[in-house]
Amino acid sequence: MTKQQIKTLEGKHVLITGGAGFIGSNLCETLLNHNVTVACLDNFSTGKRHNIEPFLNNNKFNLIEGDIRNLEDCYKACKGADYVLHQAALGSVPRSINDPITTNDVNVSGFLNMLVAARDAGVKRFVYAASSSTYGDHEALPKVEDVIGKPLSPYAITKYVNELYADIFHSTYNLDTIGLRYFNVFGKRQDPNGAYAAVIPKFVQQFISHESPVINGDGSYSRDFTYIDNVVQMNINAMTTNNQEALNNVYNVAYGERTTLLELATLLKAYLSEYDAAINDIEIKHRDNRIGDIPHSLASIDKAKQLLGYNPKYNISDGLKEAVRWYWENLK
Repeated sequence: MTKQQIKTLEGKHVLITGGAGFIGSNLCETLLNHNVTVACLDNFSTGKRHNIEPFLNNNKFNLIEGDIRNLEDCYKACKGADYVLHQAALGSVPRSINDPITTNDVNVSGFLNMLVAARDAGVKRFVYAASSSTYGDHEALPKVEDVIGKPLSPYAITKYVNELYADIFHSTYNLDTIGLRYFNVFGKRQDPNGAYAAVIPKFVQQFISHESPVINGDGSYSRDFTYIDNVVQMNINAMTTNNQEALNNVYNVAYGERTTLLELATLLKAYLSEYDAAINDIEIKHRDNRIGDIPHSLASIDKAKQLLGYNPKYNISDGLKEAVRWYWENLK
């Protein structure tokens, strides 16, 4: 955080929904490290208590156990908040295909509850987690914010609806919003367990356990993998910007380079082999592609650079090294 950002947030109250989750807990940590007052709203359906345990004795931190599907919980959490960083959602394309109703309840109804509560509480700015899945079947690369395709999953539909609701709440109720379309975020505290675990922590855990990671397809599908510190920077830039032109927009949050899944697995194997040489001999396996997966993803980050001063510090290699070190220390 810059000195100006710290000054902007001095004496302010920031609510982070989903604050016990992967991205949310990293946001909590960064803000608390700069003496910002933080409230965390989480129902622990996917968030983890151990992610926020280090903060519980901090008098600047307030845990509110509640559910964004409950409007009263949203009102309670938004009371006194100056800014909202809305991270709470049910992620995962496969999960949404298996259970579209719950995904919609959390990601659409819960999102609307938070917008209403933020509006009524007089929140200055509502920054929310959007998704690169909004680009859907639009094939052109890199992805530019004002050109999207048809959604390919229930999850993608919910995240696009978030953008539509945010736009309406600005035009109708004058609530300032900024949407951040995350591209394959990874880093410390990302959960490697469960049926819907993200690819990087899942592969890391498998390598550490001397198991073969399994790539969907031939490994040629590519993603714009984005290290968590870049995402934290973007949230703070969005929350604190004084550029009025930047408000009520959506932005790609990425590094702006793509890596194939095979390249990713190869890099992880190399970095983990520095801790355990036996990992170098583990075979990488393949299976059929998943329904709803897009082949390639690459973001243009020009808009974020121009309007929000976004300057991502971590490329895929540097980010993976940081993530691997954290996982090696915490998964063993």
